[in-house]
Amino acid sequence: MIRLSVNVNKIATLRNSRGGSVPSVADAVDVCLDAGAPGITVHPRADERHIRRSDVLEIAAQLAARAARRHGIEFNIEGDPRPAFLELVLAVRPDQCTLVPVAPGEVTSQAGWAPNASAAIRPAVTTLQSAGVRVSLFVDPTVEAVRGAAAAGADRIELYTEPFAKAFARDAGSARASFERYVSAAGLAHDLGLGVNAGHDLDLENLPLFRTLPHLAEVSIGHALVSRALWVGLDRAVREYLAAVAGV
Repeated sequence: MIRLSVNVNKIATLRNSRGGSVPSVADAVDVCLDAGAPGITVHPRADERHIRRSDVLEIAAQLAARAARRHGIEFNIEGDPRPAFLELVLAVRPDQCTLVPVAPGEVTSQAGWAPNASAAIRPAVTTLQSAGVRVSLFVDPTVEAVRGAAAAGADRIELYTEPFAKAFARDAGSARASFERYVSAAGLAHDLGLGVNAGHDLDLENLPLFRTLPHLAEVSIGHALVSRALWVGLDRAVREYLAAVAGV
């Protein structure tokens, strides 16, 4: 069964655009969980332009309180392995940490880790795993990138799916050709003992195809889901995405 982890960064972006505490990220997390989402994702960047350190700590406490009533909720924290980020993750000890490369000035993630980054990433991977945190590495759908994640000692990969989303938007032939590259990457990851996650620009239109990816364990979706919520409400949007992930 593929799990949906709802990325609530965009709720924080809206809040920060005005200042104050509205809309509440914690309230959004509650709505997502009440709608049936089994996971929450956040990406606290160094400039705190959306998720703040305080949000991470609040959500961690929120999910811990929920754990007594409902098992299986997972917390996934994304970010680049800078010292302050690793310190925060180690303080919170989420179920999963997804290490993502950050390019100066980027609006959102633009690519996965370079295959030759394995040696540099490995100490962070080892440190997190020693604290009981599952580690996923954000990678492009290439043989070299998947092998690099395995060499770094990761538990999982998160396949960067913007190229697939763009191909899907062009035409069916492009979508299928792109999807086959992800199938190959997922198959190799599985053979190397890595779990397979995916995320970036997945939506209600392209999920029916992408959800058929072999070995897919989890999708992280934020921008498209929150954008949909503007028209139908967050509860309904989460339920629609849960249905799309499940193929019903």
